[in-house]
Amino acid sequence: MKPYPPLLDMISALIRTPSVSCVDPALDQGNLGVIELLADWLEDSGFSVEVMPLAGQPARANLVATLGQGPDGLVLAGHADTVPFDEGKWQHDPFRMTQADQRLYGLGTSDMKAFLALALEAVRELRAQDLAHPLILLATADEETSMAGARALLEQQRPRARHAIIGEPTGLRPVRMHKGIFMEAICLYGHSGHSSDPALGNNALEAMYRVIGALLDWRKQLQERYQNPCFAVPIPTLNLGHIHGGDNPNRICADCELHIDLRPLPGMDIAELRTELQQCVRTALQDTGIRFECRALFDGIPALETPATAEIVRLSEQLTGHTPGSAAFGTEAPFLTALGMDTVILGPGDIGQAHQPDEYLAMERLQPTVDLLQAVIKSVCIRH
Repeated sequence: MKPYPPLLDMISALIRTPSVSCVDPALDQGNLGVIELLADWLEDSGFSVEVMPLAGQPARANLVATLGQGPDGLVLAGHADTVPFDEGKWQHDPFRMTQADQRLYGLGTSDMKAFLALALEAVRELRAQDLAHPLILLATADEETSMAGARALLEQQRPRARHAIIGEPTGLRPVRMHKGIFMEAICLYGHSGHSSDPALGNNALEAMYRVIGALLDWRKQLQERYQNPCFAVPIPTLNLGHIHGGDNPNRICADCELHIDLRPLPGMDIAELRTELQQCVRTALQDTGIRFECRALFDGIPALETPATAEIVRLSEQLTGHTPGSAAFGTEAPFLTALGMDTVILGPGDIGQAHQPDEYLAMERLQPTVDLLQAVIKSVCIRH
């Protein structure tokens, strides 16, 4: 077997391989280059490697690399894409790993390409015959936009394991809970007419005033029904983020569209919330003659709650010295949970660095991350 490159060389190669995910097609790149790099390194080290292209998207793929066989395995997971970058606002080249001030600068250092290299570093000396339970390295597509990679894994029911660590930026403090998210467009359809006589039309913008009032009342009800003190913001949030209606002051507004963002706590079901949302709008518009539709802008990520008693949760607490907590951001963890894994979010980066100009990872986090991953592997996978 051929050894793969040293750790910093791997991080550098991943950073200089663009893999921007963006809803704007002009900026979107796909992640296949990163997946191919990882596949080459892992094949050289004895892993059984599968590159799994996303249906109809040849520039996107997931990677599932397995060492060992049997049940009750461990997954080390990360996404292979990044967000776009703010051109002109970086002091360093976003596609070149720059080492300065005891930091590694570059797009994806914190969120979260460096974790993939650190996972490889942690398994560099590992051999299949050492394992009582399999170790699986997982890299996914499109986490930053559609979660298409994680959704494809769920459809394919792959991989199967008992435990998972996702290396999102948590400052090496374990996270076992996060809120969910979904985004919805509420579209109202009235009738235009000359503004001099309101009877000539049916004003969708005025009707949206009713809807907004109803949504704020519904938000208050949700926040009274659901609370979780483990979160910094212990209630579900509903944000009115965008509105557009009409085209001219002297025309009765025919159409109006509102975009909302709702972040549910664990225990709140997205499908049920969408049903409640539609009923809320329907009631608000009763007897107005205004038609409406609700359209998903983003299918959504369920909230996560891995039990405090789960083996991987207790192990992460023991190894880090930190009680597993909660995060405000969403991850692919609910999809791995749906595949039967107890999942912890635990990575070396800091969320304050994610999606920022001059994103960096502190070099002091490198060896502790390798040591932590090796300790988890030893506890979960190695023959004792």
